Amino acid sequence: MLDTTVFNCNVLTLPKIHNRAGNITALNNFRDIPFDVNRVYYLYDVPGGEDRGGHAHRELQQLVVAVSGSFDITIDDGRNKKTISLNRPYYGLHIIPEIWRDLTNFSSGAICLVLASHKYDANDYIRDYEQFIQMKTCK
Repeated sequence: MLDTTVFNCNVLTLPKIHNRAGNITALNNFRDIPFDVNRVYYLYDVPGGEDRGGHAHRELQQLVVAVSGSFDITIDDGRNKKTISLNRPYYGLHIIPEIWRDLTNFSSGAICLVLASHKYDANDYIRDYEQFIQMKTCK
């Protein structure tokens, strides 16, 4: 894999169809999302002051969306860090492989939707930050 950096992660504007009765966002693989979605999960009822994430993935890509409320995501490539605030359901952060992520500052009632390129695989996770840094510096 090529050297991956936080500058390869982008906030995508997702399609929003406006209607006086409410808005809808529909997502299609490889059109609205730059990968094939194979897993969907969401985080909710995160207690005040708690953080999520704290890991990287070897191959998995993700699109992270604040479908309700807000939270921050700090992405880290071992050299650069960048914090993105998500607070609209029509914006999603595309996180590429080999990027460390920490999710913080969840608002009350926040719901974090994650669309993932792969099914769950414990071997794809890098949960130790020092191991992550070692992997990134050996490239």
